[in-house]
Amino acid sequence: MIRPKPVAPGPGQESVWDYPRPPRLERVEADLRVVFAGETVADSREGYRVLETSHPPVYYIPPQDVRLDLLRESKMRSFCEFKGVAVYWTLIVGDRRSEHAAWGYPEPTARFAAIASYVAFYASRVDACWVGDEQVAAQEGDFYGGWITSSIVGPFKGGEGTFGW
Repeated sequence: MIRPKPVAPGPGQESVWDYPRPPRLERVEADLRVVFAGETVADSREGYRVLETSHPPVYYIPPQDVRLDLLRESKMRSFCEFKGVAVYWTLIVGDRRSEHAAWGYPEPTARFAAIASYVAFYASRVDACWVGDEQVAAQEGDFYGGWITSSIVGPFKGGEGTFGW
């Protein structure tokens, strides 16, 4: 498969094609917020983001800043060659339910130990996710769960025909 042509980043932007593989973990200074069914289910200034070639960042929020009472662990699991085994949760607020809306790594690999028990949310499975004052767009697909902001450019892996990148 032919690698797509990266979009040139403008001032203050990053290209996901400059992100490393294996991925890098870094702290996030901005407020991270997740809203579902009228409730703020996560709000933190203590998050991390994982940066991997061709992917929008995935944001991880510490458990103390997540409404864990609204999450129910599902039986779904997946494996990441870099982070380990992921556990998934269904989000329930009142009569609204979003299956597998969140995931995390209770026992990640040593390289990602800082995000042990942190929670990531699919922007496509909640009502809104925010990085600072900017509402994010969901990464296409639902496999990777990246959050797209105006500060990053692609093209982004995740949509149909991109899995071979």
